[in-house]
Amino acid sequence: MSKVKVKDLAESILDEFLKENELELWNTEFVKEGKDWFLRIYIDKPEGSEQKYVDINECELVSRYMSDKLDELDPIEQNYILEVSSPGLDRELFKDEHYKRYAGSVVEVKLYKPFEGAKNYEGVLLGLENDILSIEVTPPGKGKEPERLDIPFEQVSKTKLAVIF
Repeated sequence: MSKVKVKDLAESILDEFLKENELELWNTEFVKEGKDWFLRIYIDKPEGSEQKYVDINECELVSRYMSDKLDELDPIEQNYILEVSSPGLDRELFKDEHYKRYAGSVVEVKLYKPFEGAKNYEGVLLGLENDILSIEVTPPGKGKEPERLDIPFEQVSKTKLAVIF
């Protein structure tokens, strides 16, 4: 079964179960690392939930459910390791709603090729609209004013929340 089909199947299996348990699917991935295949499922709390973060018990609940369903259906030919976790504090943003939800947050942006002289930026996420990622960056140097940077989204390799201490 192809990576995309495994990912789609995992998402369809989990859809109702996650809603019933007041969880949402952040992302899934089916990847090969070394000789091992991993089916990774990242879950989160929906925006506006009383409890802001997923706990270990919820990860276990989803893992057991998913494991039972996959054992029952047995759709994946190769051996794989199932992992269920939260997306973490430095979560990667994948969907439009992720960009809306975290507008105003500090993000790290990695690009495929240099844009305005750099491949990596850190700044405040302003939004993603019409395939343009907008962030506010502060140029190096004392007293510099923040600048808006509008990056064509096809040039973005990865956007993730920055962890600020």
